[in-house]
Amino acid sequence: MLGIYVHVPFCDGKCPYCDFYSLRGDGELMDRYTAALEREIRLWAKEHGKKGAHTVYFGGGTPSLLGAERLSALLAVVRDCFDLAPEAEITLEANPVSVDEAFFRGVREAGFNRLSMGMQSGVEEELRFLGRKHTLKDVENAVQGARKAGFDNLSLDLMLGLPEGTENKLKKSIDFAAGLGADHISAYLLKIEPGTPFAARNITVPEDDVAADQYLFCVKELRKRGYAQYEISNFAKPEKESRHNLVYWHGEEYLGFGPGAHSFYEGKRFFYPRDLAGFLAGNPPQDDGEGGSFSEYAMLNLRLTEGLQRKRCIEKFGPAGQTLFDQLKEKTKKCPPGFFSRADSEKISFTPEGFLVSNALLLQLLG
Repeated sequence: MLGIYVHVPFCDGKCPYCDFYSLRGDGELMDRYTAALEREIRLWAKEHGKKGAHTVYFGGGTPSLLGAERLSALLAVVRDCFDLAPEAEITLEANPVSVDEAFFRGVREAGFNRLSMGMQSGVEEELRFLGRKHTLKDVENAVQGARKAGFDNLSLDLMLGLPEGTENKLKKSIDFAAGLGADHISAYLLKIEPGTPFAARNITVPEDDVAADQYLFCVKELRKRGYAQYEISNFAKPEKESRHNLVYWHGEEYLGFGPGAHSFYEGKRFFYPRDLAGFLAGNPPQDDGEGGSFSEYAMLNLRLTEGLQRKRCIEKFGPAGQTLFDQLKEKTKKCPPGFFSRADSEKISFTPEGFLVSNALLLQLLG
């Protein structure tokens, strides 16, 4: 079973911290892009047959800018070209200012059953600093509109590690998101990416220790409110984890359509370049080498609190999986204490403190 990702590169403005591939687009360009997506999805299905899929994710950019009619048409194409499981999770990313109750009713009736909204902060001054165009009232109205339309699975984004961020401000954001009844919360540390306006302005983030304290504070406060951490940056109420993102972290197959979208299928990785004109012209995806090695599988699974599990390694890699798991487990014993959970000999998993330095630890363990 596949995960399907559909990329919508349009935004009504570039946030100063964002380095995703996005650009402005008018109605004519969006119509052309919708047609190009349909062409690519149908071409893939024609070449490979109607494969099963259990998650669909429309990301961006700001997919909600396409409007309910285009989004509904694209989802219908996906249904026509793939055998979607009856209980498939179908997610749509949206910004609080590009939606209303009529929009939510339209996409819910089309079959979307999960929303991910870019809130970023529950503090007005932080929203302004981040270049966001919405207010807290906009977020509240959007969540209420989504609930009225029948969405019972809704995620909100939070950003940590802002230059003037404090635990008090972070607590306000957490309280605001929890108070709205979010089912899932994604919490990311701000990173200044080269080429962004924040980089040009020499914006600096807090020292590592300060950012680490905010992260651990966030983990603790979300846990108090019933959000269990299941991945480095993701927290959910029971049974509300993002099943689509778990496709990536479990090393399962997925297909991505749109400029900048990546795929992993039958051991091969490929992607569409970040080039809207090329995508509209029908340029095919480019090869990105082979995937699915044990090191890659371990790295992805270690993003999860459930960690890398011996049983799954054996199921995926046979007897060699057990040997590789045991070797990796032994290496973790040489790492500083407190970064790995030692409670279960059948898995390898980071503690929240370990997640903070996971990149360095993974380089040490898998490099």
